[in-house]
Amino acid sequence: MSQRPMPPFRADHVGSLLRPAGLHEARARAARGELGAAELAAAEDEAIREVVARQRRAGLRSATDGELRRASWHMDFIYQLDGISQSDERLHVKFHNAAGDLEFSPPGLQVDGRVGLGTPIFAEHFAFLASVAGEGVTPKLTIPSPSMVYYRGGRTAVDERVYPDLEDFFTDLAAAYADQITAMGELGCTYLQLDDTSLAYLNDPAQRELVSRMGVDADTLHLRNIRTMNAALAGRPEGMAVTTHLCRGNFRSSWAAEGGYDFVAEALFNELDVDGYFLEFDDERSGGFAPLRFVPKGKRVVLGLVTTKRGELESVESLQRRIEQAASYVDIDQLCLSPQCGFSSTEEGNDLTHDEQWRKLERIVETAEKVWG
Repeated sequence: MSQRPMPPFRADHVGSLLRPAGLHEARARAARGELGAAELAAAEDEAIREVVARQRRAGLRSATDGELRRASWHMDFIYQLDGISQSDERLHVKFHNAAGDLEFSPPGLQVDGRVGLGTPIFAEHFAFLASVAGEGVTPKLTIPSPSMVYYRGGRTAVDERVYPDLEDFFTDLAAAYADQITAMGELGCTYLQLDDTSLAYLNDPAQRELVSRMGVDADTLHLRNIRTMNAALAGRPEGMAVTTHLCRGNFRSSWAAEGGYDFVAEALFNELDVDGYFLEFDDERSGGFAPLRFVPKGKRVVLGLVTTKRGELESVESLQRRIEQAASYVDIDQLCLSPQCGFSSTEEGNDLTHDEQWRKLERIVETAEKVWG
């Protein structure tokens, strides 16, 4: 066994990072009209240079921009697709944590035109990241998977006057993503991650019941989502590594769904055409490692054993033990290590400090070196 020369790396991370205090202040000033767009962009540039440098110093071989330019990990992207706009209605999502529940009410979306890609999304973001990543560090772009467009509202969010046949919607959605992926490849992106909560949420019976109430076939939605993702990836550029990250919700150290990967595992690992899977396994809400028995040779699993929801630092020994447990279901040479999710899926961030965040990333690198050399 050895360190991997290509993504996903033995020590890796999901993507989002806590926003620096200076950036929070710049955004607040911009919202009050005290800071112009160019000045805000300059503040973002400065913050991204610093977090990329910190990722390098931590020993990571991949770097993201921490999603520091975004308010939300997914909606900042989705609203930029042609044919999709923010709706007047608000969603009502209940998140859970050890202290109780949190209510989150973000705006919904509506598909009111033909879905397409007018201009590549986050192209300038990626170009800047690539310019500051430096030699030996692979810049990674994270975007929401196409599944997230439909999971937010189901059929009622897709205007039947635009898409009387829902299959046409999925065809257009996949084509828009295919154009995005091609454009990113032309910019030099060799590491792309599709973030997907739907494929994790659907393991939770309560979430399947919610989806059913939306008029969606909850027993087959994961298969529909996999087909759409595969269509989007069918023509991906040669040399581009693609991973997906499955998450049960990550908002202010809280989660929305629970349950192991059993419901989706066989199709997820054998039918979805990606190179690797970032999977959260930080505590009992994520289930056990048994579903990893379905992982075929040649695919990688990045074990999300280090939690981003709390500041307490995991020991190297405890991480080694859990990697060994996972290796009883899939060859240890197919495994990598990461946090269970991002540290700041929304700009509010999780309940831990910046120092705790960096110590966790350093611990992942330290552990990976002990396990894989």
